[in-house]
Amino acid sequence: MLRAVLNFFRRSPLRFGLRRDRRGRFRDPRFVSFMAQTNRTKLDTDLQDAVLQGRKVVKNIFRLALALGGAWVVLESARALSVF
Repeated sequence: MLRAVLNFFRRSPLRFGLRRDRRGRFRDPRFVSFMAQTNRTKLDTDLQDAVLQGRKVVKNIFRLALALGGAWVVLESARALSVF
């Protein structure tokens, strides 16, 4: 009997429905029904593609900056050699 009482108090109130889940609005059934009724396009929740695309953009920006830096060094070296 004591073990049953301890198990009852150990379980979270969320499991019994005594408290609302505060982890996010997407768990609220009213919000889900609202989204279904408004016929909006689904949100892309796959962040892996966005992360990969962002990394690709940053990598290309770094390559461009490296190429421009190299061109600047070559240009300045040519100017310096032309002075002598």
